[in-house]
Amino acid sequence: MPHTAPDGAHAQDRGSSAVGRLVRLITGRRTAAVVALLPILVGVLLLGLVGEGERARSDLDQVPVGKDSTAAAELQGKLPDEGATTAVVVFAAERGTLDPAAVQDLQGLADELEAVPLGPGGSLQVAEDGTAAIAVVPVNAATSDENSEVVEELRERLADEVPDGVEEQVTGPAAVRADLAEVFAGADVRLLLTTVAIVAVLLVITYRSPILWLVPIVVVGLADRVAAILATQVLAAVDVPWDESTVGILSVLVFGAGTDYALLLISRYRDELRHRDSRHEAMAIALRRTSRAVLASATTVVLGVLTLLLSLTPTTRGLGLASAVGIVVAAFAALVVLPAALVLFGRWIFWPKVPHVGDPALVESTTSVWARVGRQVSRRPAVFVVATLAGLAVLSTGLFGLRSGLDTDDQFLEEPEAITALNRVVESFPAGMVDPTIVVTRDDPQEVARIVGDAPGVAMAQVSEEGNGVAQIDAILEADPGSEEARDTIENLREELDGLDDTHVGGTEADALDENTAAQRDRMVILPLILVLVLGALLLLLRAVVAAVLLVLTVLATYAAALGASWWLFTGPLGFEALDNGTPLLSFLFLVALGVDYNIFLVSRAREEAREHGSRVGMLRALTATGGVITSAGILLAAVFAVLGVLPLVVLAQIGTVICIGVLLDTLVVRTVLVPALALLLGDRFWWPSRVGPVAHGQERPEPVGASAG
Repeated sequence: MPHTAPDGAHAQDRGSSAVGRLVRLITGRRTAAVVALLPILVGVLLLGLVGEGERARSDLDQVPVGKDSTAAAELQGKLPDEGATTAVVVFAAERGTLDPAAVQDLQGLADELEAVPLGPGGSLQVAEDGTAAIAVVPVNAATSDENSEVVEELRERLADEVPDGVEEQVTGPAAVRADLAEVFAGADVRLLLTTVAIVAVLLVITYRSPILWLVPIVVVGLADRVAAILATQVLAAVDVPWDESTVGILSVLVFGAGTDYALLLISRYRDELRHRDSRHEAMAIALRRTSRAVLASATTVVLGVLTLLLSLTPTTRGLGLASAVGIVVAAFAALVVLPAALVLFGRWIFWPKVPHVGDPALVESTTSVWARVGRQVSRRPAVFVVATLAGLAVLSTGLFGLRSGLDTDDQFLEEPEAITALNRVVESFPAGMVDPTIVVTRDDPQEVARIVGDAPGVAMAQVSEEGNGVAQIDAILEADPGSEEARDTIENLREELDGLDDTHVGGTEADALDENTAAQRDRMVILPLILVLVLGALLLLLRAVVAAVLLVLTVLATYAAALGASWWLFTGPLGFEALDNGTPLLSFLFLVALGVDYNIFLVSRAREEAREHGSRVGMLRALTATGGVITSAGILLAAVFAVLGVLPLVVLAQIGTVICIGVLLDTLVVRTVLVPALALLLGDRFWWPSRVGPVAHGQERPEPVGASAG
């Protein structure tokens, strides 16, 4: 049955406003080709001529501002060897203990490598059990690439010169940094290819067309590459740091959001083709009616990710700014390039399910899965509300055992050589030997070394470098790395050194302690702000206080359930002992900002339908019309974020897992059952203080779909 719009609705869709003129420009017969091809041409030129931005990496990029360990790193940069770090070479007997002749050869090799003295025994220190020895080799490198080259050359030389019967491995700060860069080599390409493959398969399944999927995936794929270029160029221009994972997360975000927006637009376009002969007119109406929800969604996500600019960690701020640029590019691609590109093709592009004028509209279906779900929910909405909230509460109980803070050797999905060697050192030497805590001072270095050496929990302390009025003292802790005892020792050291002239405690243990404190502060500041921004966006879009508050609460419930369920998964099959410090914040940000999209898509359509059919029937019609496309979008977004497991860091796998579970819960449970049930229970009160529906116009309110069946 052809669609009959209210009087003036078509005129409004084709209005002469600025929005109307822009829509006609994008979808017009004479202009669509230019609108589609010009941005694509510009994007290709950017890819060929500009490339991603570059910035010299600093040791301060990933440490929180204003912390003692950061001050130590800044002061350490004033030492003569400001680019120096260390690699720890581990020599272990293949069987039994090291042969005396082998030890003598290793001592000569350590001297040739200019290893630093480790005590009376010289530059090679043999373990008490005689099974292993270590040498600490300075690594002078100003950049990450130089560091990787030096470490690789060191490993190659050792492989050639170490005597028979001895296994050699390299660890220490320089080796960990080099291995981190190595495991990321090519990871972004693997991530992109995996993402494209998953999106392509899901789009083919969703559209059930061997042709249609090519248009959105080409548009969104190009948007992804353009976003990477623009984001990194912007970061470089404003001197905001980013790390190896930033472009990978950005790619997932652009593909996820971009394809979601594309699914919503194409679904509405297909519906309009069932009512209109002109595909240009159909796209114009589809674009006008979709753009408000997409713009509201994109604005919410942009404001959400920009809250990361308040983080104390520089690379987290970089991720926030990069993500904002990416979402803007994704929204532009979905609302400008994609509709213009689609109208260049006839309706045949939907083959084999080509929409024809007169075909029944999806919203009128009474037999679809979502129509049947709606009827079931409408019969007993209170039961569905209680049941879904109870299920979410059960999943949320996992939060009671949650712990955060990963040790260095727990941060990789696959253990690199530096971590394997670190574990070998701990078997034969004091735990802090490989990666000592450092104290950097402008005070008397010998006096500072004495105070540090006498502090509880410190096995040994010595001055390792002096110059330019600054000295560095290396302290070996007795406690195991990452333990509560190690953190207590760091805090005690800081108390002992308080009051000395410009003296600060740094190193891996101090960094971890300060990063955990900074992460807690970031969560306290940023999480409430994200909720306020999301609530404000919903209020502006819906002009309904009750609806906006309920939607925010449902998203919060989804996050709690997703994080709780993920914790059980992490500590069970995946074998993680804790969450990375960044996992709760980044998971919350992306899940709340992106998860609210589906509620925006559903509720904005419900408001539109309620103008003609009333609040209750309007919500059921919206569920029928949007159920399929939103479910497809949710499954696609969940799959795309799950692909973060392709990257080598545990934090990315954890973020991807939480968001994947959360999006599936939001799509299949919260948006499908809980939100419609709440709206049906409240009726017109759901939209308070606004008034929607025929009653507002003095019309008779129709009965809800399936109301008589109960």
